[in-house]
Amino acid sequence: MPIETLKNIVDYGIIGLLLLMSVATFAYAFERFLFFRSIDLYQYPSRKMLELDLGRNLGALATIGSSAPYIGLLGTVIAIILTFYVIGEQKTAIDTGEIMKNLALALKATAVGLVVAIPATVFYNMLMDRLDQLVTRWEILNDRRDIDA
Repeated sequence: MPIETLKNIVDYGIIGLLLLMSVATFAYAFERFLFFRSIDLYQYPSRKMLELDLGRNLGALATIGSSAPYIGLLGTVIAIILTFYVIGEQKTAIDTGEIMKNLALALKATAVGLVVAIPATVFYNMLMDRLDQLVTRWEILNDRRDIDA
């Protein structure tokens, strides 16, 4: 496989996928925050229905948070392979500039993977905490309904 193809896979494929995951993270988190803010707990007759609505898209956030570092690591591994290939191709003096560019590409993939994973994990944990609070509030409201009836 040509060197430029590997560079493009890392630059456009891996990092592009991670950027797409980042956009999805913020879209899912923003949608959930708005939903949690506007929810009417009185409209839910059962806890299961409430949990289904509250939990929508949280699995996607968890998946992004857990898989983004691995996707970044995949980009890193490909870029390191590229670096070794470049070193192996050089018969005379090693072009340290080319080696450093390839290593920088490897580190960029790892960094982007972490930059995507950290907010996704933080948003997921914040939203799960809010979900638990809303379910508890629903239970309290339901207990009051039972007492009033």
